[in-house]
Amino acid sequence: MRNYGPDTYGETNADVYDEWHADLDPADAVRCLEELIKEGPAGPVLELAVGTGRVTIPLAERGVDLRGVDASEAMVAIMRAKPGGDRIPVTIGDMADVDPGTDDQFAMIFVVFTTFFFLMSQEEQVRCFANVARRLVPGGRFVLECLVPDMARYQRNQSVDAHRVDQDHVRLVAVRHDPVDQRFDGQHILISDEGIRLAPVSMRYAWPSELDLMARLAGLERRHRWGGWRGEPYLGSGTHVTVYEKPA
Repeated sequence: MRNYGPDTYGETNADVYDEWHADLDPADAVRCLEELIKEGPAGPVLELAVGTGRVTIPLAERGVDLRGVDASEAMVAIMRAKPGGDRIPVTIGDMADVDPGTDDQFAMIFVVFTTFFFLMSQEEQVRCFANVARRLVPGGRFVLECLVPDMARYQRNQSVDAHRVDQDHVRLVAVRHDPVDQRFDGQHILISDEGIRLAPVSMRYAWPSELDLMARLAGLERRHRWGGWRGEPYLGSGTHVTVYEKPA
């Protein structure tokens, strides 16, 4: 997708992001992350791709010392307009840099809602893991929530899905799959009486075993892999939540 950069998704989707993803209830993620924070070492916590603060704000309300990084000023502006969102320090930047604007070391770094795959190459993803490991205190954790791609959805490496059909609008998602570079290039398409709106999204997916290798290269060890935030068994498909740890 030409001219697509780290901030494109956020800049084009910020005003509708919470509405379009209202079905992604963050409550289980907040609870699980809070438990992991309590059992881990002391120190601040960093969220990569903080977005509109759907996880960060509830965690901060529970007393967690949180910082954030995001590439999109528009997404962060939505977060700062929410109650409590303006009290969370956020740095605008590429999450692969893992640079919160300070020299702090972190007890936990996390990225949710498959946003890690917004890093568009294997090199960027490997660099993110390396920078995460550099920023974690001994015993600190890196927590990722990622989808496992379902290749059965794609015929001739493409798909069109109807995500919402109402009387006054239709929301479609059209995706092309590049199996060589492990990329999805797509468009959310909203058709209504006001016209047509396009919201582009590109992702570079990685299989769980590939993420494990990235972690190993960075000096991190896998501690948990669940099928979701409730600790369900991981069965090889759907979503996985993986916890990596920096050796003490």
